[in-house]
This record gives sequence, C-alpha cells and structure tokens, in this order.
Amino acid sequence: MRSGREKASGCTRRSDLDLKTLKRPFVGLLIGLSGGSFGGLVGVGGGIVMIPLMTWLAKLTQHQAHGTSLVAIVFVSIVGAGTYFIHGSTDWKAAGLLAISSIMTARFGALFAHSLPERKLKKIFGGFVICMSVLLLSKGLILETGFGLSPWIKVVTLLAAGAFTGFVVGMMGVGGGAIMVPVLVTLAGMPQHLAQGTSLLAMAPTSISGAFAHYRLGNVVTDIVLCLAVGSLVGGYLGGTIAHLLPEMLLRVLFAVMLIWIGVRYLRA
Repeated sequence: MRSGREKASGCTRRSDLDLKTLKRPFVGLLIGLSGGSFGGLVGVGGGIVMIPLMTWLAKLTQHQAHGTSLVAIVFVSIVGAGTYFIHGSTDWKAAGLLAISSIMTARFGALFAHSLPERKLKKIFGGFVICMSVLLLSKGLILETGFGLSPWIKVVTLLAAGAFTGFVVGMMGVGGGAIMVPVLVTLAGMPQHLAQGTSLLAMAPTSISGAFAHYRLGNVVTDIVLCLAVGSLVGGYLGGTIAHLLPEMLLRVLFAVMLIWIGVRYLRA
C-alpha cells in the first residue's frame, strides 16, 4: 500500500497539474488581448507580440509559440478580411495571386522552422522583430501610387511576393501584412485600405496552410488556441479604437522601441 506521504505527494502533483490546466486558457486570453491591442494600435499583426508572451508567460517552446500563434492568426485574418470585404476593400484577383504561391511556401516555412534548434530559431526571430520595427517606422513613407507596371509583370510580382511571404509566415508564425501591403501599394498601385483588405484575404488560406503544417509537426498547443484567438479579436478592436485617440507617429515610435527591446532580448538569449 502507498504511504500517506506518497498519497499526499500524488494529490499535490495532480492539484498543481489541474491548476496549470485551468490557468493556461486565461493566460492565452491575456496574451491574445495584449497582442491584438498592440497590433490594432499600430496596424500590424499581433503575432509579433503574442509569440514572445507565449514563451515568457505560457512557457511554450519557441516552436510551439510559432505554430500556436499562426492558428490564432487564421481566425483573425478571416474576421479581418470579412470586415474589409463588407466595406468593399478587397481585390479578389490580387489576393488569389498572392495566395496561390503563399499557400505552397507556408508549409516549407513551417518545416524549416521545425528543423532549426530552439536557440537558433530564437535568434532568427529576434532579427526578424528588429526588421519589423524598421518597417513600422517607415510605414508612412510608403508611396501611395504604383510604378505603372504592365499587367503581366504585376502578376509575376504578386506571385513572387506571395511565395516569399508564405515562407516567412510559416517560419515565423506571424501575419504577412508587413510584406504584402507595401508590395500592393507601391507595385500594384492600390490605396492603403484596399491593400490591407487584400492582404488579409490572402492571409486567410496562407495562415491555414502554415498552421496545418505546424499542427502536424506537433507545434500547436490546442488548449490555448481558442482563448488566444478570442483575445486577439477583442484586443484588435480595442487597439484600433484607441488608435484614433492618440498621435499615430507616437504610437509607431513607442511600439518600434518595444519591438527592438524584444528583438535584442532574443538575440542575446
């Protein structure tokens, strides 16, 4: 028979496990709210914030954070694309060209990330975050008109941009709007809102492809995905609402500084 001490120890371990299981969805909701809010404030995907929070607060591995973040982005991109579609701010042809190539490469991006050691993936993510901070600061400098490219050159450009974006999305577990939107604005000559809606529409199937690949690789922590997605949607709405009350440039600078701090921490890990 088990002694009283062994029984008590077993009960304690079960209690700790139950408490951890109960806390994780709430942590996921908090992470989603934070990522969605910051993303809504400055108009970027929340994954770039959610991934560090998942590794620090939810204690996920870097690979798990990338895969789990991408599943949440599936819901965010679908809802976001639907919102822009209702307002007539989507270009189905451009989104289709971007998605055709990005769907294929998202899987390879996920496989490449999975093949990397944890430490190396962290350093690559740190460098990626710093690059995104630079893009964020230069967001207002994006040209509002295209370069007058011929239709066939635009098709090839969109396919190439989709292929590159899909790989980055699958590898980094983030939305690809920071890459797609500048291409659509500068090369396809789209207005900013139309470019954002088209990017979200293309991101829906792209993120599904990458998320499925990560799921098959075991990089998705399913017990926080729903709370993460709900938190992201609510946070995105709140962040977008607050953004109209604060100076845009100030928000960009503050967010860029935070991203640089996160990136440096990852590079030094």
